[in-house]
Amino acid sequence: MAYGGQRDHRREGGRHGHHGGGHHGGRRGLPLSELDPALTEISRKVIGCAIEVHKAMGPGYDRDTYMTAMQHELKKQDVAYDTKAKFDVVYDGKKIGSVTPDLYLGERFLLMVIARPGEIGGWERSVLRAQLRSADLELGLIMNFAERRLTDGLVRVLNPDKLNLNRRDEEEDDEDLEDDDDEEYEDDED
Repeated sequence: MAYGGQRDHRREGGRHGHHGGGHHGGRRGLPLSELDPALTEISRKVIGCAIEVHKAMGPGYDRDTYMTAMQHELKKQDVAYDTKAKFDVVYDGKKIGSVTPDLYLGERFLLMVIARPGEIGGWERSVLRAQLRSADLELGLIMNFAERRLTDGLVRVLNPDKLNLNRRDEEEDDEDLEDDDDEEYEDDED
């Protein structure tokens, strides 16, 4: 992936016929330890880049200014990104549109950059979750550079469809391993 390139990342999305409900209230989520270590490493690098940008600039600039600063810092840290990636939105087996996230990072996750006062709400989470579904990715981050402390404006968004699919695949792999072990054990007795 080139830095800021125009590579087309069209993928057929998962389920686009329903809306996932947002979660309001107490914090819930998947521990980082349950995500792919390579994915969490890239996300940590990106968060580190954002912290550097925020420490140098502070809050108060518009979104485009932070996007430009983030791209500069990502290049410095050798983190691959794409600002023009497009992902298909598929409904009932038919492409009905496309989405373009703010940043597609390391071909592994999405980043939404905002710079406005106030908490990150359900709408922003829903938008990023829809983009994750279209891109068939597990993880996205929302960063609000308008916060005094960047950590107060950082939200991790997960794609439940992808996580559930990965869990089912892992369970099937575990079952296959158990079946294989049993078969090998039985063959050894003969």
